[in-house]
Amino acid sequence: MRKSTVQKGKGTVEEAVGKATGDARLEADGKADRMAAEARAAIERVHESAKKARDDMKRPGS
Repeated sequence: MRKSTVQKGKGTVEEAVGKATGDARLEADGKADRMAAEARAAIERVHESAKKARDDMKRPGS
């Protein structure tokens, strides 16, 4: 499982608990975790694309 997926889940749970308990700080922390997870996911996609491009260049006859 990707780190971004775990972080996004953690943020979602924190945000929900913050809303349920009226804890604005916990809710904001959850939102921040979700946003950080989305950024991490984008970076992971770029990294995977770069690895694929590198591997495609290494193939003989390409």
